[in-house]
Amino acid sequence: MLLYMEKNHANYILDTLKSLYPDAKCELDYNSAFELLVAVMLSAQTTDKRVNIVTKELFKYYDDAESLSKAEYDHVYEIIKSLGLASSKAKNIIEMSKMISSLYKGKVPSTREELCSLPGVGRKTANVVLSVYFKIPALAVDTHVARVSKRLGLTTNTDPLKIEEDLTNLYDKDEWYNLHHCLIFFGRYKCKAQNPDCSACPFKDICKNKTA
Repeated sequence: MLLYMEKNHANYILDTLKSLYPDAKCELDYNSAFELLVAVMLSAQTTDKRVNIVTKELFKYYDDAESLSKAEYDHVYEIIKSLGLASSKAKNIIEMSKMISSLYKGKVPSTREELCSLPGVGRKTANVVLSVYFKIPALAVDTHVARVSKRLGLTTNTDPLKIEEDLTNLYDKDEWYNLHHCLIFFGRYKCKAQNPDCSACPFKDICKNKTA
């Protein structure tokens, strides 16, 4: 009975989110698996809007693994310096490119294990690339997904891997893509970490964050 109620709760949330954001999708600009991978790596602790501004310039010079693998750190850093953690990001995208060039003949691998073996690529980044570019069922948990999932009672966990497990157990694989992007849109534009827009929230009766 509890499982049935959990499924009903989960389905209600996703159906409502899909009605709010029927066109929810990745907001990073890219033209290839490599460009998407770089963009996701650069997106940590910054906005997609800022990343798109930076990658528009970056990809003028380095739009594949071979070219970025040969890049000078100082030049890459200069282009991306407006992003948070720019120093480590510049180093990681260059090292990642070297590994893709040498081990994968310039092609971005399409398994989580291979992606996570690349410098600077964690499970969240790998899951985004798998889901968005390769259309392989995967569910990335970023800060928006984690925050909204907990507030809406889809999880009680704080560890990203455990949150991912909770969500993938609640939803069928063919819903993971929609769920991921709908949760991000809701967290980004309404259920914000600070000053969430609770007055018009369709979930205010079930939200666990009553004091927001």
